[in-house]
Amino acid sequence: MTVQPEGAPLSVEPAKSKAKKSRKRDPDGRMRLAEHLIEFRNRLIIAAIGIVLGMVGGFLLTDWVFNLMAAPIHDIAETRGRTADLNFQSVTGAFDLRLQISLGLGVILSSPVWLYQIWMFIVPGLKKNERWYAIGFVGTAIPLFLAGVWVAWMLMPRIVEVMVSFAPEDSSSLISAGDYYKLIMTLCIAVGIAFVLPVVLVMLNFAGIITGSAILKGWRTAVLLVALFAAMATPSADVLSMFFLMAPMLGLYFLAVGIAMINDRRRARKHKRFEADLAAAEASAA
Repeated sequence: MTVQPEGAPLSVEPAKSKAKKSRKRDPDGRMRLAEHLIEFRNRLIIAAIGIVLGMVGGFLLTDWVFNLMAAPIHDIAETRGRTADLNFQSVTGAFDLRLQISLGLGVILSSPVWLYQIWMFIVPGLKKNERWYAIGFVGTAIPLFLAGVWVAWMLMPRIVEVMVSFAPEDSSSLISAGDYYKLIMTLCIAVGIAFVLPVVLVMLNFAGIITGSAILKGWRTAVLLVALFAAMATPSADVLSMFFLMAPMLGLYFLAVGIAMINDRRRARKHKRFEADLAAAEASAA
């Protein structure tokens, strides 16, 4: 007769049988390719549902976002005394733009959902004492993602001003509303994701997948990639915006390196204490 631990589920036989079957299929406990694909599909469906629900809420904010988005164009028209405005090139252009804005807002509003799904797909099968990694990742990644979106939004008026300034003085800048929105939303989401990548490195270090020294060895590559990303995200003529974007990204990268190396030292000290206690126990037993 098996005594059931307190707090355990009443019916455990199906779980045991499934565990035995999975061990028979793969004694090492690793997931097969088909299981990875099924896991990816399930995570993708949950993330898609979150984005769709975010789109519903985002559709209600489209007028407010469009007015904020058009503000730099109107400021250029007022301060420089030239014609600058957004235009729709088709009958359905306004409605299409509303859908695009709601999709972008859906991605931003549902960021807690899809960030969590990404992390759980990268590091599946966490133990009970490791589940706080997922909570720490989501709790840190969401503010950083939103901070990245905010930084890109703050840089957006400067970028628009620089790009429109290339037009001749007597010309009119009639900008496609759809193309203008795609530029802004792509910039915001790309910078938001870039701000999250250092958190991924830290969480992979806490999970024991990568060491802080390994992250530090790639600092030259990281600086180059950050510079290339900032150069592509900002106009080539606006070097100041490029450096404004590079500074927080590099700061987050080296902060991630510092946290990872501190965690490596803590883990090494813990391992030494464990070995010392084990040696003491063997000596006393002998």
